[in-house]
Amino acid sequence: MAEHVFHLKANWPGLRNDVGEIEAGNLVTKISIPPVMDGPGVGTNPDEMLLGAAATCYIITLAAMMERSGIEKKSLTMESEGIVDVTKGVFTYKKIIHRPLVVLKPGASDKEVEMTKRLAKKAETSCMISRAIQGNVGIELHATVEVAS
Repeated sequence: MAEHVFHLKANWPGLRNDVGEIEAGNLVTKISIPPVMDGPGVGTNPDEMLLGAAATCYIITLAAMMERSGIEKKSLTMESEGIVDVTKGVFTYKKIIHRPLVVLKPGASDKEVEMTKRLAKKAETSCMISRAIQGNVGIELHATVEVAS
């Protein structure tokens, strides 16, 4: 069994509406509460970071699955959104919606298109972050697969 250990250093100098910093490998950024939650909106925040973790894990997983399957793409892009519910002052990360767009190389077969659609679904259940939040945060997938002309 192999284990990978990741480290993060955080500094929070003040109270609720202050600005802190985090550093984890190549991720070095300021952090604060977003303006929509009455914060200063400097740097990033936990809501964006969870969305970023889920989105990057998904898109990397899908790319790896396509590579292993021998499916050539022209492009792989995605838009994702995170929905946070606030009920009676309690903040709950309700769901994440991924909208990947896979454009296959010209001449891709119908079989390759269908395989890519299946891989897009499988990547969501195979992604480590999706598995980590399963049962706590809903994940919706709206994948589009096209063939370049």
